[in-house]
Amino acid sequence: MSHISSLTKYVGNFVDQLYQSGVRHIVISPGSRSTPLSLTFAEYNRFQIWVDIDERSAGFFGLGIAKETKEAVVLVCSSGTAAANYFPAIIEAYYSRTPLIVLTADRPHELRDVGAPQAIDQIKLYGNYVNWFHEMALPEETDHVLQYVRNHADRAVKKSTDLVKGPVHLNFPFREPLIPDFSLSDIWGEDSRFLMHYRANDTRLDKHTLADIYEKLRSKQKGMIVCGPHDSPVLAKHILLLAEAWNIPVLADPLSLLRDIRGNETVIESYDSILKSSKVRDRLEVDFILRFGAMPVSKSFLQLVQERNIEQFIVDEEISYRNPSINGAHYIYGEPIAIADQLTQLPLSFDLNWLAFWQDLNRETKDILRSDQSLLTEGTAVQGIQSSIPIKSTLFVGNSMPIRDVDTFWFTSDKEVTIVANRGANGIDGILSTALGTAATGKHVTLLVGDISFLHSINGLLMTQNYDFNLTIVLINNQGGGIFSFLPQAKEDNSHYELLFGTPQNISMEKVAALYEIEFELVTDWTQYQEALNRSYQNGGVSLIEVQTVRNENVSWHQSKWQEVEKNTLTVLEETRDVR
Repeated sequence: MSHISSLTKYVGNFVDQLYQSGVRHIVISPGSRSTPLSLTFAEYNRFQIWVDIDERSAGFFGLGIAKETKEAVVLVCSSGTAAANYFPAIIEAYYSRTPLIVLTADRPHELRDVGAPQAIDQIKLYGNYVNWFHEMALPEETDHVLQYVRNHADRAVKKSTDLVKGPVHLNFPFREPLIPDFSLSDIWGEDSRFLMHYRANDTRLDKHTLADIYEKLRSKQKGMIVCGPHDSPVLAKHILLLAEAWNIPVLADPLSLLRDIRGNETVIESYDSILKSSKVRDRLEVDFILRFGAMPVSKSFLQLVQERNIEQFIVDEEISYRNPSINGAHYIYGEPIAIADQLTQLPLSFDLNWLAFWQDLNRETKDILRSDQSLLTEGTAVQGIQSSIPIKSTLFVGNSMPIRDVDTFWFTSDKEVTIVANRGANGIDGILSTALGTAATGKHVTLLVGDISFLHSINGLLMTQNYDFNLTIVLINNQGGGIFSFLPQAKEDNSHYELLFGTPQNISMEKVAALYEIEFELVTDWTQYQEALNRSYQNGGVSLIEVQTVRNENVSWHQSKWQEVEKNTLTVLEETRDVR
């Protein structure tokens, strides 16, 4: 058995098993040591191959595809710092529970730690940020090793797409020569080596656990369901059934998949604005909170939980402590849909006046937040997208102020718009690439992003030169880090504020668009903005719409809205003392 024959069949069996196990998208960053993997993926001719020369962008691009498809996406790179550039995307995938399979090529063992070029220590390179790591054996073509390589390909997919999804990392040491011989017979392996898995997806709480939950809740009257970020449309529907059975409100995060369902009066979208006031939080009497999904975007909800001794029940797929309030909580582990269904069967029903109170308050708050729609502000920019965005499309939201404005100004609708964001680690890196990844499957994606996040990930636009995407970029340009204007450091008489926090870049966004040959429009009023959005959706392709705002004016505009909400909420609380 020659080295080339062993290399070809070893990698061929691995690649074939990935396909048999469900992988369809491969994102490759070119390199020499990864030649066996890259050539074999291309030769297999059944995958969608994407090539991105920048590993940091490639990692986030693959992340976007995985977020959209809910399937594992493979990343392939060479050895050395190429692998290190994946790290930010891997961290985001770990915390957002997104399936990635990271394949890093490596020098063989004899060339490690001896000064060989492009050789770093890649063993457990990503530490605890992967669901599983394995250093692959050197290529052989014995039946035993070919079954081993299949087993590990399949295991990588299953570890990545398990109940708690996440990234996995396989490190491949390859000796030279690196070019496979595809003229050989039986490259892809035999059907007898294929693997099957059979697993029950339903998990049930036992009767003693349900009885205990019932005892804890039956004397309470003013509860709320809180739904944070998750990726299951089916779960969203079951949460609504639970809320209707119990007659309690659902505080719905923008990433909860509950804001694209119109007509359900239990959904409270404006809770973040309502809870911003400490006076309101002090006067609300909440008996219990039942939370599904990750912690919501809303800081004011977190403050409510931190400030009050509210009994919490947190549903999660695995033993975890996704509870940044640090207060005590009851943890319910298992498949969330099954748990929601079982809780729905408990003979519990709570104060109807409490639900009506939240419904009335939500309607009034939305009326306040909807006013002045003719003005073009950072808040109304969100409402402009919602009025124009095509049905069954995707809104990708950047971090910092964009996701908070979506939380505040995006209300329930029947457009079936999926809202996606990188809220695992909440970073601004890779936003453009992740948005392009979500567009890679054919949907028209709208990206709402700030100027600093846009410039931070601008290299991701290289992909638009080689592939066709439908992406509308709404760029909020307030000449710097607008979110810091809402924080205490902006209120201090500090001569270093602009240098360290404001960070204006003074880049011509029109020239950026010209560099990447994408359509550009600068809009200055509401009418222009709506027209630009409609043109982008009608024409397709990639376009950049710039909305220029002033940071201080934006802060004042937001604060005036929140003050009006606070005034109205306190009035309602005074009028309805029996339900507060």
